[in-house]
Amino acid sequence: MNNRITELFGIKYPIISGGMVWCSGWELAAAVSNAGGLGLIGAGSMYPDILREHIRKCRKATDKPFGVNIPLISKYSEAIIEVVIEEKVPVVFTSAGNPKTWTGKLHENGIKVAHVVASTKFALKSQEAGVDAVVAEGFEAGGHNGREETTTMVLIPQIKRHLEIPLIAAGGIATGRSMLAAFALGAEGVQVGTRFAITQESSAHEKFKSLCTELKEGDTMLALKKIVPTRLIKNDFYHNIESAENRGATPEELTELLGKGRAMKGIFEGDLSEGELEIGQVSCMIDDIPTANEVVERMVKEYNDAIDCLMRI
Repeated sequence: MNNRITELFGIKYPIISGGMVWCSGWELAAAVSNAGGLGLIGAGSMYPDILREHIRKCRKATDKPFGVNIPLISKYSEAIIEVVIEEKVPVVFTSAGNPKTWTGKLHENGIKVAHVVASTKFALKSQEAGVDAVVAEGFEAGGHNGREETTTMVLIPQIKRHLEIPLIAAGGIATGRSMLAAFALGAEGVQVGTRFAITQESSAHEKFKSLCTELKEGDTMLALKKIVPTRLIKNDFYHNIESAENRGATPEELTELLGKGRAMKGIFEGDLSEGELEIGQVSCMIDDIPTANEVVERMVKEYNDAIDCLMRI
């Protein structure tokens, strides 16, 4: 499975774990990297000193490359950038902001950079900013989504037509077959969120993981479109948001209803009623909680089996 993504990041398989808030701590990142993929620590839910602790623990747990995901809208983004530079993290995935702001400085310090986008327009801006790879995330993904609501199946080939640097597909990918489909559309790597969120090493609450294994089609929906479109599990909090949106609530009213720490309350603390439960559509295909290593092994086997099946057609 050698290609530009495996060469860029120095990994065995072009499989990257999404840097998910409250799920992607050092244990998950190290486990994915040890399995041959690229594990990402999700800095979006961490103070800079907490991130430093996770980086150091991850480095002790793996001798393989790993990275950090940094949402650039975070008020701690500048301090987090300094931490990853000081700790000599080899890879950074940025999102939710202008990649031009920090890509140059990260490159000066020997750090590879990928940026997450949801449209061709921002993929090209990322390429112009000098990033090493682009992650194109479709509408199926959990958590924060692009306002365009473009599916992965449409987004990947459209961006591929215009992009010269390596492309990583994200959104709705949890199996080897979906990885092969993404490659057929032009991607050279996959970023997997939901499947790794529901693993033993994920730092999400066990109640949250268990609920995710029971979800069916249609049990997640986009909400909070007037603030930041976010895919949520339908629970009491979601229905309160839905009711507010249906009566025409303003962004300010929705922000007040959202409050602070809502995602931590749901994903990390396990409040399945009033928490903000972010997960992708592909959760309806997941019914177990394996190790991250088992996920990678399954994906690679399914990928190879799918190729063999196609060759027999």
